[in-house]
Amino acid sequence: MALADSTCSPLDNPELRLSCFVNKALVNVGGDLAKLVPGRVSTEVDARLAYDTHGIIRRVHDLLRLYDEIAVPPERLLFKIPSTWQGIEASRLLESEGIQTHLTFVYSFAQAAAAAQAGASVIQIFVGRIRDWARSHSGDPEIEAAIQRGEDPGLALVTKAYNYIHKYGHKSKLMAAAVRNKQDIFSLLGVDYIIAPLKVLQSLKESITSPDEKYSYDRRLSPQSAARYDFTAEELTKWDQLSLASAMGPASVELLAAGLDGYVNQAKRVEELLDKIWPPPNV
Repeated sequence: MALADSTCSPLDNPELRLSCFVNKALVNVGGDLAKLVPGRVSTEVDARLAYDTHGIIRRVHDLLRLYDEIAVPPERLLFKIPSTWQGIEASRLLESEGIQTHLTFVYSFAQAAAAAQAGASVIQIFVGRIRDWARSHSGDPEIEAAIQRGEDPGLALVTKAYNYIHKYGHKSKLMAAAVRNKQDIFSLLGVDYIIAPLKVLQSLKESITSPDEKYSYDRRLSPQSAARYDFTAEELTKWDQLSLASAMGPASVELLAAGLDGYVNQAKRVEELLDKIWPPPNV
């Protein structure tokens, strides 16, 4: 359907035409999803714009216009932006317009706190990826401090970020992603959102427990527990580009770069696919 779009087809520049098709395809899929789910649909912003604040904002406005054409209102939408400083700044500016943003690739407390200060609607932390990095690397102060306390570094980051958001009244909701097992979910009970893989949901479904045990799990994260959490003066800084860069350890730097590479490769694969089947027979 995107390739048959009459606004994209006449564009002479092949790159602009392809970008137009990709945007239209994303919105077509997002529009179909909006018919299926009662909540919000998150649409990915091209990761190649991760270090271009104004480029991100322009792309989001382009996507919003396309959603408006198919009658999907802004309140049903989130726009997924990488948590570079430029992405966080784009989130701040978009949220000031009432446009909801979803900041992803958060692997450090500094990123999470800066995203909350920017007013991002959703902040996404990949629990399992942080754990995987810690198993084969060393030298990240934030991760090593968690391990010394006997904590899983991914779960510890979600806990700390949740407590920061809720203790200081930020509007952001925290999303835990890349959970690997049932215990991860039990350890994060109370977090705003969890992305649970099908195999984890299946293992929960297959668990054989008595009703008393089944409903006895304690909520680990709550506004009440957040109120009791103490932060250092350094953690309560007003984050800017320089302080964020200096506070991001090797884990968040490497994992952010790897995440961006993966998203860029996926975007290129979509473009290559659309390019191969352009023009479709009916155009």
